[in-house]
Amino acid sequence: MVKNIYIELIGNIPELKVKELEEHIYNTFVFPVKTVDGKIQVEGAFDSTRKQYYSTKILKEMLNDLPSDGLKIIGLTPFDLCIPILTFVFGEAQLGGRIGIVSAARLKQEFYGLPANPDLLHRRLFKEMNHELGHTFGLIHCPHRDCVMYLANSILDVDSKGESFCGRCKELLEQKKEEAE
Repeated sequence: MVKNIYIELIGNIPELKVKELEEHIYNTFVFPVKTVDGKIQVEGAFDSTRKQYYSTKILKEMLNDLPSDGLKIIGLTPFDLCIPILTFVFGEAQLGGRIGIVSAARLKQEFYGLPANPDLLHRRLFKEMNHELGHTFGLIHCPHRDCVMYLANSILDVDSKGESFCGRCKELLEQKKEEAE
């Protein structure tokens, strides 16, 4: 059976260029990529005090929605995400697991009171999707700023880190991909 990486759309991101994201993920991970509309109910993950969604709760819901031919699934959502110990997260993933999620909320220029920039949003989404999928393949944060696995605590970190994996992380990723096949 062919193993696929799924992009699960959880909510509407109008400016999303799905085909570009699929191509990017395929070119990076070399597994077929399929996009599906999510059936995830996120209401239970909403924290009305913080006005954010707990990403871990959404990940648990996503586990129940993984297609049988799914190797990995990366959720994309417009909702602002958090975990209890952090003010926000750009995304979260199971280390060495099968699921991850990325939020477009703080990757959009509009969040910072700036004019929309769809191309910049897509570059940021590419980086964060690579980062979270890297975690699902077992990669941890990398100390090299040019590596996509560098920890981003701010939008400036997202913009300054690289879009691809450094040599060490790429080597580890290739080993993990072989194991997954």
